[in-house]
Amino acid sequence: MRPFIATFLQAPSYIGVIAASLFFSLSLTPSMIPRPFVLQSLLSGFAMIFGYGLGVACVALWHYMQLPALAGRPRRVFHYISTTAVMVILSVSLFLSDKWQNDLRLVMELPEQEDGRIISMALIAIVLALVLLLLARCIKYLFFFIAGRLKRIIPPRITNVISAVIVVVIVVTLSNQFAIRNLVNTMDEIYAASDALTDTDARRPANPWQTGSDASLISWDSLGRRGQNFVSMGSTKAAIAAYFGDTDVRDPIRVYVGLRSAKTGEKRAALALEELIRAGGFERSKLVVATPTGTGWHDPSGVDPFEFMHRGDTAMVTVQYSYLPSWLTLLLDPTRVRVDSRRLFQEIYQYWAILPKDERPELYIYGLSLGALGAETSIEIASLLRDPIQGGVFAGTPFPSTYAPTLMRSRKPGSPQWQPVVEDSSFIRFTAQENALDIPGAKWGRVRLVYIQYASDPMVFFTPDMYFREPDWIRSERGPDISPDLKWFPVVTFLQVMFDLPMADKVPKGVGHNYSASSYIDAWVAVSDPVHWSDAQTKRLKVYFQGR
Repeated sequence: MRPFIATFLQAPSYIGVIAASLFFSLSLTPSMIPRPFVLQSLLSGFAMIFGYGLGVACVALWHYMQLPALAGRPRRVFHYISTTAVMVILSVSLFLSDKWQNDLRLVMELPEQEDGRIISMALIAIVLALVLLLLARCIKYLFFFIAGRLKRIIPPRITNVISAVIVVVIVVTLSNQFAIRNLVNTMDEIYAASDALTDTDARRPANPWQTGSDASLISWDSLGRRGQNFVSMGSTKAAIAAYFGDTDVRDPIRVYVGLRSAKTGEKRAALALEELIRAGGFERSKLVVATPTGTGWHDPSGVDPFEFMHRGDTAMVTVQYSYLPSWLTLLLDPTRVRVDSRRLFQEIYQYWAILPKDERPELYIYGLSLGALGAETSIEIASLLRDPIQGGVFAGTPFPSTYAPTLMRSRKPGSPQWQPVVEDSSFIRFTAQENALDIPGAKWGRVRLVYIQYASDPMVFFTPDMYFREPDWIRSERGPDISPDLKWFPVVTFLQVMFDLPMADKVPKGVGHNYSASSYIDAWVAVSDPVHWSDAQTKRLKVYFQGR
C-alpha cells in the first residue's frame, strides 16, 4: 500500500509545472471558433497535462542521456528566471484572454463577452489537470507493479517491454469496454430517442407522391424527426409561385429513407430508388442524390434555394445513415457514410444510366459536412468517363475526406489553402463567403464540381499533424474570418482546433461550419446553370434567403 500512496504523493516535477503553466497560457490564445467558458476550461486542463507530460519527458530524456544536472546557485538562478518568465507570460495571457475572444467574436459578428470568469475557468482547468495527473500516476504504478513481479523471472529490459505492452492492453481494453463503448451507446440512444420525436411543425404529407403519405412505400413514423422535417417542411409550389409571381412552377419532390425504414443499408438504398420512381423523380429536369449530415439533417439553406431557382422542377433523394452529429460520427465511425452514400448513388445512377438521355433528368450530388465526405466519394471515375453526371456541390467537407485535402495541396501557386485554384478550373472550383467561382479566362467542362469552405471552419482545416507542423492557412494568406491574433504553437494549436470541432456550427451563418444560403446559391447557380438566369436573379434570391 505504501508504494501506491508514495506514487500519488510524489512531488510534482518543476520542469513539468513550468511547461504546464506555459501550455495553459498558450491555450488562452484565439483559435478558429470563440470558446465558451466550459470548453475553455476543458481545453486548458488538457493543455496543462500535455505540457506537464512533455516537461517530465524532457527531464527523463536529459537524465537518460546522462547530461549534467544544475545544482547550487546555477539551479536557483535558472528557477528564478524561468519562474519569472512563465509568470509574466501567464499574467499577460490571463489579462488578454477576454480581448482575444472578443476580437474573434467581433470577426464572427457575435456579441462580446462581458465576464470571462477567468479565475473560475483556471480553477476548473487545474482540477481537471490534477485528475488526469492522478490517472497517469495510477497507470505508472500499474507499470512498476507488473514490472516488479516480472523481474523475478525475466531480465530487466525484457521486463520493461512486456510490462509496457501489458499496461497498454489493459488501458485500451478498459477504455473501450467501459468508457468509449458505454459513451457511444449512451450517445446513440440519446440521439436515436431525439430522432424518434416529431416536431410540432411537421405534418404527415397528404399528397400521394410525397414520402410518408398513405400511398408512400415508406411509413411516416420510420422517417424519424429529420426525415419528417425534410419531406414536410421544405419548399412548396405556393411559395415558389409567390416568389416568381406566376404559376408555371411545380412542387419539388423529396424522397427520404430513415434508419428505421429498412433493416440494412442495401435495403434502404433499394427502397429509396423504388420510392423515387413511384414519386416521379426521374420525370423532373433536375435530380439530386443528397447525403445528409450525421444526424440525417439537411440544411434548408442548401436545399431550398436549389428548388427555387429551378421553379420546383426538381427531385432530391437521401438516405439516413446515423443518429449522431457529424463530428462524433466522424471520430467514431467515418466509414459508414462512405459506404451508404456510395451504395445510394450507385443504386440511383445505374437506373438513371439506362434511361434515354434526352428524357432523363440532369443528375447532381450534394452534401454538407459529413454528407459532403460521403457525396464526394460516392461517384467513381468510371462513371464520370462512361456516362458523366452534371455536377455536385460539397459544403464544409471534413478533413478526412478523400479528395478535398489533395486538391488543396495541389493548388496553383499563389492561391490560398482556404480558396485554392485547381488546374484550369474547368472541373473543380472552390468558393467561400465571397463568390470566387467566376474565374477570368476559365471555362467549365462537362462536369462541374464546387466546394464551399470557410477559412474559419475547423471541420475542414483540422489535421492530425497540426501538433508539430504549422498549416498553410495560418502561415500563408489568411481568410477574412480568421483572427489576426491566431498563432501556431506545437501541440497547443492542435488541441485548440480539435476542441473547436464540436462548436464549429454554433456560430452565425456565414462563418465556421455554418454555411449561408448565399454561398449555396453561388454554388448551385454555377453547377446547375438555371435556365434564363441572371446576376440580378441571383442577388434577388440571396435577399429572399438572407439570414437563413
